[in-house]
Amino acid sequence: MHKPFAIAVAASLALAGCASSSKVMIGAPRAPIDPALVRVYANAPVGSVEIAQLESTSAAGFGTQGQTDAALTRLKREAAQLGANGIVVMGVGSNRSGGGVSLGAGSFGGHVGGGLGIGIPTTQKHAAGVAIWVPPGAQTREVPPPTR
Repeated sequence: MHKPFAIAVAASLALAGCASSSKVMIGAPRAPIDPALVRVYANAPVGSVEIAQLESTSAAGFGTQGQTDAALTRLKREAAQLGANGIVVMGVGSNRSGGGVSLGAGSFGGHVGGGLGIGIPTTQKHAAGVAIWVPPGAQTREVPPPTR
């Protein structure tokens, strides 16, 4: 494999593999907690307090359930850092990128060269939710864990 081609492939894979998260504070944060204590809800329980709007993306891959789980895990981790003990999931979606084939050739000073580039379509999963603090004893309806 030619060195420039290998560098281009490595750079595109590194950029495609990035995961990220963002938050917009809408309430006061609390002391951080263990992410394992953050519960996922379909609707905010009565008496809960909103802390932040959160968004996260998984690393790029091929649209697996594992990517959805990774995006939700990232949301839970962000919520826990803000002291939220719950997340109301607003939505989960996909963003597809990449794909295609390109060919190139050229000559300079009697030297001829060429190249082939292949883009493999990848998908990132996006999750959005609201980090909340649920007081003890609140009436709740928790979202059941996903089935595999």
